[in-house]
Amino acid sequence: MIWGLFDKKKAATEDAAERKGLFDGLRKSSAKLAESVTSVFTKEKLDAAELSELEDALIASDMGAPAAHRIAQALADKRFGKENGGREAREALAAEVAAILRPREAHLDLTSPPKPRIVLVIGVNGSGKTTTLGKLSKLLGDAGAKVVIGAADTFRAAAIEQLQVWAQRSGAAFVASTQGADAAGVAFETVKQARDADADVALIDTAGRLQNKTELMAELAKIVRVMRKIDEDAPHETLLVLDATVGQNALSQVESFRSVTDITGLVMTKLDGTAKGGVLVALAQRHAIPIHFVGVGEKAEDLKPFDADAFSRALVGLDG
Repeated sequence: MIWGLFDKKKAATEDAAERKGLFDGLRKSSAKLAESVTSVFTKEKLDAAELSELEDALIASDMGAPAAHRIAQALADKRFGKENGGREAREALAAEVAAILRPREAHLDLTSPPKPRIVLVIGVNGSGKTTTLGKLSKLLGDAGAKVVIGAADTFRAAAIEQLQVWAQRSGAAFVASTQGADAAGVAFETVKQARDADADVALIDTAGRLQNKTELMAELAKIVRVMRKIDEDAPHETLLVLDATVGQNALSQVESFRSVTDITGLVMTKLDGTAKGGVLVALAQRHAIPIHFVGVGEKAEDLKPFDADAFSRALVGLDG
């Protein structure tokens, strides 16, 4: 079965709408960056002072010093027209940003065997982790997939309640226990129910208490261990959800979680609420981890498959 969410032919027909939605969501991120970049290009060719100013503008957008330097050096030898230099500069900037992001672009394929595909969702509390899982469930359900949700973040009662609402919206089966219950037990029951029901996907939420990394590591290790009693390859995907509004702190979160567990893909949320969406570029520059989705709003359809070219153009204020 090929669900609509993963149907590339269908996705291509919706490309224009996707790009507009991304541009609208990233408007806050792009406005300041576009203004800064356009003001730098006052000559056909950048001099040393303007290159330094460009690097500063890129760093201020949270792209990080390595990516900012790489992009500025790539633009150093380019020439731009006097009349339309600002537009040309943004086109060139978008191309250089896309060159960094494109190797990380990877659509999440949950249609391939084994069945069910077991997806563990991790991230610090407050990153949008639970909401992202709910949105993914809704998108999968709407596309015809049979989904089971497991509320294994038993540390927060609110997370359990929130996921129950998303399960009802998406028509997914829901597995939960009480606050403080054994998270691994919830994960085990989720995988068992998904297999018994011949579900396509099992989505499992987890706690994200990085202030006690030892405890978190032990809990995640136990979750994986008990799931492998049913499926020795579980989890098939481990998605780390990051909040764009924390800026460079997202980099340290990746490092922290990589020390705890394997990460197969990233989801960047809250790109509609920050003026520093460039942190995704910094992440792509530093970590060779696939980027699957970006979140640019509250609705389920605002969780968009990551498109490096569309994101790069939206980030610098180009909507076409």
